[in-house]
Amino acid sequence: MSGPLTGYRVIELAGIGPGPFAAMLLSDMGAEVIRVERAGTVRGPAPDTPHPDILRRGRRNIALDLKHPDGVATLLDLVGQADALIEGFRPGVMERLGIGPEVCLGRNPKLVFGRMTGWGQEGPYSTAAGHDINYIALAGALAHYGRVGQPPTPPMNMVGDFGGGGMFLAFGVVCALLEAQRSGQGQVVDTAMVDGTATLMTMFWAMSQMGVHDIHKRGENLLDTGAHFYDVYECSDGEYVSIGSIEPQFYAELMRLTGLDSDDEFAQQMNRAQWPHLKVRLTQVFRSRSRAEWCQIMEHTDVCFAPVLRMDEAAVHPHNVERGTFVEIAGLTQPAPAPRFSRTEPTIDRLPAHDGQHTAEVLGDWGIAADRIAALIHSGAARQA
Repeated sequence: MSGPLTGYRVIELAGIGPGPFAAMLLSDMGAEVIRVERAGTVRGPAPDTPHPDILRRGRRNIALDLKHPDGVATLLDLVGQADALIEGFRPGVMERLGIGPEVCLGRNPKLVFGRMTGWGQEGPYSTAAGHDINYIALAGALAHYGRVGQPPTPPMNMVGDFGGGGMFLAFGVVCALLEAQRSGQGQVVDTAMVDGTATLMTMFWAMSQMGVHDIHKRGENLLDTGAHFYDVYECSDGEYVSIGSIEPQFYAELMRLTGLDSDDEFAQQMNRAQWPHLKVRLTQVFRSRSRAEWCQIMEHTDVCFAPVLRMDEAAVHPHNVERGTFVEIAGLTQPAPAPRFSRTEPTIDRLPAHDGQHTAEVLGDWGIAADRIAALIHSGAARQA
């Protein structure tokens, strides 16, 4: 471990999506993160190959039965030595298991207890099931994704689960860890995807209140594909390029490189009444050449241009290769840890682990006696793959 969080110990109660993502971010930065699986998920010996889910990277994996009193007691022993715990259950589940914030902070007053839910720990929706699409809808984000005349388009599950969820959980945990160094006291971090997504929309709240973003006109604004100079365009080979020529000097470069700099129709960049017509004309221009040809013309200029790449293409693009944006470890291609640090460089030190792969090893490293570990595994309170 060599990242800026080296020396911190974090317990991750296994979940899906934003919780594992937050744990991965903390692990990427050097924290020792132990992922705790349900004992029932262990089916046999761990395979020799790494788990294909790269969201599991960087941490060891143990399996405990949290409905078994000895499993709960063991988790609380680990809590006593941890700096943080993160969980993604529905409100009330941790309390019913006997490992809620009050119990855990009673065992370790400096513990940061990170909670990840869609709706938050309270509120009319708090006990209901949901997914990313629902959280970003209620947060006021989904209504504004999409083209004019079309229904809202969900942006996969990146905005709620990962942007508004996992990243805010990791940020909140690190903030609380910093505060605990000063105060000597832990606290609960209530991370809700609806809250985080709302925060991601801050600039658009500002723009709407400044009169430059009309919330009633999806797909007709500056940054939502309304403008002809901020959109993606299909090329002659069916591939796409992205254009973001907002500032006047960048727009002038777009006009020059498309050969439209002497065309009077394009002279009034911010004439919104002309945007639909100018978009039709630019569509025709971009369809006249292939993506590779447009790259030759526009790459490394101030147009604000980039080819629209699939994941496999992004991994081998020269810019990303030079920066090491993607890495391949044990045959698994994945994004490298980000951001970069000049001194405490983050590294990926462990392959994605299988359920219960490190149970005995971790419990021993965290001070559990060998005879107790054997008894836990014999009773089913813990499982070793």
